[in-house]
Amino acid sequence: MFVVTTTFSQQTYKRTLKLMGSRFDITVVAEDQVAADQYIDKAILEIQRIEKLISSWDQHSQTSLINTKAGIEPVKVDQELFDLIERSIRISKLTEGAFDISYASMDLIWKFDGSMKEMPSSDKINLSVSKVGYDNIILNKESTTVFLKRKGMKLGFGGIGKGYAADKAKQLLITEGVVGGIINASGDMNTWGKQPDGSNWKVAITNPLNKKNVFALLPVIDGAVVTSGDYEKFVMFNNKRYSHIIDPRTGYPATGIISVTVFAPKAELADALATSIFVMGKEVGVNQINQLEGVECIIIDEIGGIHTSNHIKIDNK
Repeated sequence: MFVVTTTFSQQTYKRTLKLMGSRFDITVVAEDQVAADQYIDKAILEIQRIEKLISSWDQHSQTSLINTKAGIEPVKVDQELFDLIERSIRISKLTEGAFDISYASMDLIWKFDGSMKEMPSSDKINLSVSKVGYDNIILNKESTTVFLKRKGMKLGFGGIGKGYAADKAKQLLITEGVVGGIINASGDMNTWGKQPDGSNWKVAITNPLNKKNVFALLPVIDGAVVTSGDYEKFVMFNNKRYSHIIDPRTGYPATGIISVTVFAPKAELADALATSIFVMGKEVGVNQINQLEGVECIIIDEIGGIHTSNHIKIDNK
């Protein structure tokens, strides 16, 4: 699907498609349709390349090989994947394990497609958690190998992959000379440059409990904004709402928050932090963000309360 917006000598061109199992909206500022098509096609190829590298579903990917060899032997990987895993571990340390790419072994325990009728047993949950732990991901910089110490461990990039892909597509398009645009990966939004009329790109912040009401319209200037929500994927047991975002330390879904929006220089970081805040909770989450330079957040709790980091200025429209 294409949407063209005309302003002055340049125009914005937008294409919507499915990549990495999610909706992507790629918008570029260009002189004409031909140039825009070429740019967007290159961005798509880059995102597909990233998906092939980090996919745990593709049995031929390096990530799948790491998982297959868990508890057996180290796997040599491309420097790019090695670096992504290293940065992920850094975020795990920063968030005290609230973010952990080794969470993937818990995927089979909780279902958020309507098929779950009762809570999983504590034995099953404890067993899944026993295979989780970023400190059991062993990296060797000299040989660029990755080793998962425990059998049954699995890496999954669901909490950081789309953000990383958005960053890489943005970086490629800047290199190609695209003066402005947006990569929106299902809520992982990365911007650069300005709109053709010279104005900044802006993101509308809504309350999931009242989606029609935009309570803030905030500029995103050469940076990223990621929104994560549990308002469409959750389960209810004993009148308690359980998010699809699971605490990798306990095996239980996060509670108390329905939406997190994080502003950061890169979508990769914003993506990981948005996931972490669900797990940490609103007080700890806001405190953590306030300690990070160039990062801000907006949290909406389960009763619709709005909580922000120190430098967010809500400009109601």
